[in-house]
Amino acid sequence: MDFQKSIAEELLRIKAVFLRPDEPFTWASGIKSPIYCDNRLTLSDIQARDAVEHALAQTVKEFFPEAEMLMGTSTAGIAHAAITADILRMPMGYVRGSAKDHGRTNQIEGKMDPGTKVVVIEDLISTGGSVIETVEALRAAGGEVLGVVSIFTYGMQKGIDRLAAANVENHSLSNLDALVEVAVEKQYIQPEDKARLIKFRNNPSDESWMNK
Repeated sequence: MDFQKSIAEELLRIKAVFLRPDEPFTWASGIKSPIYCDNRLTLSDIQARDAVEHALAQTVKEFFPEAEMLMGTSTAGIAHAAITADILRMPMGYVRGSAKDHGRTNQIEGKMDPGTKVVVIEDLISTGGSVIETVEALRAAGGEVLGVVSIFTYGMQKGIDRLAAANVENHSLSNLDALVEVAVEKQYIQPEDKARLIKFRNNPSDESWMNK
């Protein structure tokens, strides 16, 4: 099933995605961005949560039918992995950003036997770095990572290239192209802002998109 526009509508409705081409956000990297995405807000809205989690479950079934376990990225993917795993009646766990410095010093939480066929659940993909680290940790522990299912991707070329180089297959429920289409249709932004948002995505370090 194609969830791109329906999920984009939900993200815009609950303001999990803010589009501000005239008042850009500043990312931690210092890059000026016309978009800010916080998919954690989907957990607080029952309608959006149901739409997202069932779409994640259907996407896992469609693209990775042999999956045996879901693993969430820390921290944003954990809740989504748990709810999706419950829908699919499947084991789940999560991967920390780094190993704990106490106790059993685990980086991977949950029992994953070597050879387990795993799908990673991620909330947002931009440059792909964090999800690739998660995949590499699972592979190092003996997991067979089938791929990633994420809620949203910017579709940045750097992220696409890095995922391909790491041999990571990703399927996102929605993306920036679908989002801006819906945003124009629903009058969240003006038609002329669509090109500015796409220009930002195609070259984030070039601030010429800020000029109308």
